Amino acid sequence: MSEAQKKSPSRTQPTTDAFRAFVRDGWAPRSTELPPPAEVARYAAARRARLSAAYPGSRLVVPAGGLKIRSNDCDYVFRAHSAFAWLTGMGSETEPDMVLVLHPVRDADGTDAGHEAVVYFRPLAGRDTEEFFADTRYGEFWVGARPTLEQVRATFGIEARHIDELSDALAKDAGTVPLLLVRDADPEIAALVDKVRAEAGQPASEATAEADEGLAAYLSLARMVKDDWEVEQMRAAVAATQVGFEAVIADLAGAVDRGRGERWVEGLFGLHARHTGNGIGYDSICAAGDHATTLHWIKNTGQVRPGDMVLLDAGVEVDSLYTADITRTLPVDGTFTEAQRELYDAVYAAQQAAMEAVRPGAKFSDLHAAAIRVIAEHLHAWGMLPDGVDVEATLDPETGMFHRRWMVHGTSHHLGLDVHDCALATREDYTDAELRPGMVLTVEPGLYVKADDLLAPERFRGLGVRIEDDVLVTETGFENLSAGMPRTSGDVEAWIRRVQGRM
Repeated sequence: MSEAQKKSPSRTQPTTDAFRAFVRDGWAPRSTELPPPAEVARYAAARRARLSAAYPGSRLVVPAGGLKIRSNDCDYVFRAHSAFAWLTGMGSETEPDMVLVLHPVRDADGTDAGHEAVVYFRPLAGRDTEEFFADTRYGEFWVGARPTLEQVRATFGIEARHIDELSDALAKDAGTVPLLLVRDADPEIAALVDKVRAEAGQPASEATAEADEGLAAYLSLARMVKDDWEVEQMRAAVAATQVGFEAVIADLAGAVDRGRGERWVEGLFGLHARHTGNGIGYDSICAAGDHATTLHWIKNTGQVRPGDMVLLDAGVEVDSLYTADITRTLPVDGTFTEAQRELYDAVYAAQQAAMEAVRPGAKFSDLHAAAIRVIAEHLHAWGMLPDGVDVEATLDPETGMFHRRWMVHGTSHHLGLDVHDCALATREDYTDAELRPGMVLTVEPGLYVKADDLLAPERFRGLGVRIEDDVLVTETGFENLSAGMPRTSGDVEAWIRRVQGRM
């Protein structure tokens, strides 16, 4: 709950000593048993060690973030900043307002000795406190029991201290120890860091802004190659996403019969995303008919009609906050029409070409180049390119690109804690970089022909197709993590029959 909720006059507070005493008494003792160490703890420690080595002698501040107001006194569901989740291993367990600080450590002789990682937060309050019953922002009665300092230490292997100690901890040696911050995570912590810097004679400047941006970019780029634990989280996210897709397939008829079918599809997938994981990893695109030609159609207000295709672009975010990102274009009646199949098969061919380009040492941009060549070849064969423009001409980045009328977007992006993971990486480190084992990418070409597009063959108008899979770069090539979800037009039709029990 937000500060607005906490200050609301409708939130009554205990007013008498007798009532306070009544609330405090009569509770069973809390368990003192500590949880076992989380499997992720040693992986998160290794990530922090890499960060420590990259920033010797600096104090690094990585907030989890706080609650954000949705409207009036209602907040959005909290989701931790990805940099915090990556460095601590805390996923959906993260409490709002936690802050990770890496404090520089020196040996007795003054040499650098790495960092001590400390998580600052407001721990569970005793039942003899006002917070326990009356604090709508932190109180156990209102938002549930928060973890104790001891529980966080035991579970994640990180030193934990009360948030009230944060200000003094940041101010220590502030004039001589560089203080860096992931600024976009929490405006209140950003304001605190700015205050500490100013009091130490280092007011906000272009140099401090560049230092903060550099830290955020480093933490974005560092996530590009996944460790073994992260890969398993991606597998789990993909498996959960398949459950959601198959729930939608099982009730495609319901999406038609109930009306406002895009919302029904969205709701079905969201139900299973919430049940099998933390929720959806991004707003689901549930686009039927001509809506599928709008790349980011998230309104999901349309009808699903017999004879339509439904483009479902959705992913489950598991409790560790890693998300899948998969798209399938499904014929509502279970069988593609001739025109739908023709367009679909062209997109499949483009996706297959892009997948075959995935291997260590290949450039990230090679995937897109492979996909759009196939797209351009089909568009040229269908007579959709301008007169005199052949495949090579449209692929010329300076004078061509006519094919982009029907495929606007890129073919791939990195995937992990964010659906568009590693987004702060430079072009040199992203698009122009070589693929390495451990990277997880999407492969997602598409063709989108709007209903009023007079330059397209009439049979294609109003049809949109995208096929998207999540692939892991391996030592020898790639593994399609979402291979369990059929891709060819014939296999998709068989998948629908199987899930609907019509085999």
